Amino acid sequence: MVIHSIEDETGIHCVDIAQQDDGTFTFKAFRKDPEDQGRWTLTADYSITAYATEAAALDAACVEVPWLKQAISGRL
Repeated sequence: MVIHSIEDETGIHCVDIAQQDDGTFTFKAFRKDPEDQGRWTLTADYSITAYATEAAALDAACVEVPWLKQAISGRL
C-alpha cells in the first residue's frame, strides 16, 4: 500500500513509498507526460529491494532520485 506519494515542484515527477504486506518498505519513481493524458508512467522500479523501515526506504530513494531530498525537506 502506498503511504507517501511525493511529487517534485513541477508536478511531473513522483516517488511512491509503499509498505508491503510483510511490513517492509519499497519505492518506485514515476513521470507524468502531457501525451499520457496526465497518467503516471513508471520510470524506475526499485521495489526489488525491501527496507526494514520507512526512513531507510526514504534514504535510499533520496540516493536514487536526485530531486527527492529537496522535495521532502521539512515535509516528512
